[in-house]
Amino acid sequence: MDAERVREFLLGLPHVVDTMQWGANLVFWVGDKAIGGKMFALVNLDGDGQAVISYAAGPERYSELLEIEGVIPAPYMARIFWVAVERWDVFRVAEWEQELTAAHQIVFGKLPPRAKAVLAMPLKEQTKMIREGRALLAAKAAAAKKK
Repeated sequence: MDAERVREFLLGLPHVVDTMQWGANLVFWVGDKAIGGKMFALVNLDGDGQAVISYAAGPERYSELLEIEGVIPAPYMARIFWVAVERWDVFRVAEWEQELTAAHQIVFGKLPPRAKAVLAMPLKEQTKMIREGRALLAAKAAAAKKK
């Protein structure tokens, strides 16, 4: 597995979008953040010796995963049961797909009702709501910048 294969797999899951944030980090969201979506995985593209990927493990699997060599508590996110994986070879492809699908499901289950309602809309309406949400976020950011 590598970053490109992970990206291809994750974008094939329902309602997933990606963004580049915090330097060279590819962040995967269940639902667009403009409608209240939440991130569930983060791929580090820096190659800086840090973990290659971090993802939501959930409280049930968190301790079990930390027993695997190459899996550590995710910096800044361990308190919400995220793990970081140091190398792509820690899991086989099928295991990666299982882990990342579980991360997606965990976070989808925690989405606010409004976000789930938008994701259940027909695509045309959903796109309109996301566009309006992004415009609102941009306006808030511009107003904060002026202060």
